[in-house]
Amino acid sequence: MSRRDETYVFGIHAAASALRDRPAALVELRLAAPVANPRLQRLRETADAAGVPVLEVERSVLDRCAAGVRHQGVMAVLRMGKRGGKGARKAAAEEALETLLSGIAEPPFLLVLDGVQDPHNLGACLRSAAAAGVHAVIVPKDRAAGLTPTVRKVACGAAERLPLFQVTNLARTLRRLQQQGLWIVGTDAAATQSLYETDLGGPLALVLGAEEKGLRRLTRESCDFLVAIPMAGAMESLNVSVAAGICLFEARRQRRSV
Repeated sequence: MSRRDETYVFGIHAAASALRDRPAALVELRLAAPVANPRLQRLRETADAAGVPVLEVERSVLDRCAAGVRHQGVMAVLRMGKRGGKGARKAAAEEALETLLSGIAEPPFLLVLDGVQDPHNLGACLRSAAAAGVHAVIVPKDRAAGLTPTVRKVACGAAERLPLFQVTNLARTLRRLQQQGLWIVGTDAAATQSLYETDLGGPLALVLGAEEKGLRRLTRESCDFLVAIPMAGAMESLNVSVAAGICLFEARRQRRSV
């Protein structure tokens, strides 16, 4: 278990991203002994060059710390950052969202996840969001996954680069975004409007619902439009991280052409 002022990042990709993007936040790098894997050896060389202490530990130590997360023989210990600091990124408070939006020079592009509880899905959504150029991700504070070690590992570094905001009342946050000029576009398998026939090029908050349940009623009612991903065959829905990837990159395609 990590200390409250530290967090763990597991996996080769996630550790490499932490070394590349936030080396000042790393307390140490722990590698499973003996270090024979060439990729782990390169990690050690990178850590040495950055002045990050490297410890070789028994694999059982990493197994215990990872608590089921596939660690690939590596664990990075990161110092949690304060606002504006160089530590591992924490989930941000709702109050900081307006400040972030005011500092964006282009039309804002946000991803909102309504109660996604599976950390693997949240991590995959963060990874897709970062790749698609999203400025921030918004999730509810309750009954939703946060920035756990599993999320950070699956996100492959996106959790350290992309702001994630945890809000108390998601419907209220969506209304505030509307007041700031953003269009709120929700996804719903029953919607009659196609994703590909919707203008996603302006100030946008794209909203996806939880696994199996979809958008909650108040969230759905807070959207300006509801859209569906056209699908062939008898499939009724997609995994939320797959749906997020499709929607995010359709938005990116449109935004690159305006």
